[in-house]
Amino acid sequence: MRRKITWLVMLALLVAIVAGCGQNNNADKQNNQAANEGKDAQEVNLKVAVLIPPMSEILELVKPLLKQDGINLEIVTLSDNVQPNTALQHKEVDANFFQHVPYMNDFNATNKGTLVPVKAIYNAVYGGYSKKYKKIEDLPDGATIAIANDPSNIGRSLLMLENNGLLKLKEGVGIKATQADIVDNPHKFKFQEVDLLMLARVIDDVDMVLMTPAYAKPLGLTPKNDALITEGKDSDFVITLVAREDNVDSPAIQKLAERMTGPEVKKFLDDNYSDIALPAFE
Repeated sequence: MRRKITWLVMLALLVAIVAGCGQNNNADKQNNQAANEGKDAQEVNLKVAVLIPPMSEILELVKPLLKQDGINLEIVTLSDNVQPNTALQHKEVDANFFQHVPYMNDFNATNKGTLVPVKAIYNAVYGGYSKKYKKIEDLPDGATIAIANDPSNIGRSLLMLENNGLLKLKEGVGIKATQADIVDNPHKFKFQEVDLLMLARVIDDVDMVLMTPAYAKPLGLTPKNDALITEGKDSDFVITLVAREDNVDSPAIQKLAERMTGPEVKKFLDDNYSDIALPAFE
């Protein structure tokens, strides 16, 4: 009888040990699963729309840096200057990097948009370029000048001409100027409004083109060496990272802004684009 009880006790102990091991294994599996889920939860996918260098190059530069922060950056290169804002407004991308704030404001006003600036990245020196003339004094009366056809860049172009003493605008219009606001055009300049991405392509067909260095540089032209005129240093047209009202304060967007204003980007601009792009951050 005593032997039977002993065996029963041993059997009970064995069952308890096996059950305990099973519970430990289940607990380990649950802990490992929770750890993996936590790791996955830390990784964020971020899609940013862009058009051309140096904007696209800056995003490529920060991409591996963001990877260290648990952010997978997907760079979406689009083909015109309308798509990036439309894609952002429709939540097809999380941010874009191609424009200045006046252009963004025009989009919001026209499309009931909710786009907001995140961080100013660099100043792109606006200039007037010609394949026919070397100095602004050589530009003849009646010359045709090509300017971008969106409202913010029309105003920017006309204001630059006024600041260089080439025409006079209605008082107070500033960057909202249109051709209708020209009150004195002593040189009888004619203006050809074209799509932003077409400016560089029409340089052979007009007397002067007003454009940002991003479009002049592929032609081998820079503001410092080739522009007949440039705008002043105090510009409202800083190239800016843009997001939406609903995501601008998200950790991923803020980390992107931090990386884009880091020492790596400043060095990149100084080393490669010092003649056309001035960092807008310290």
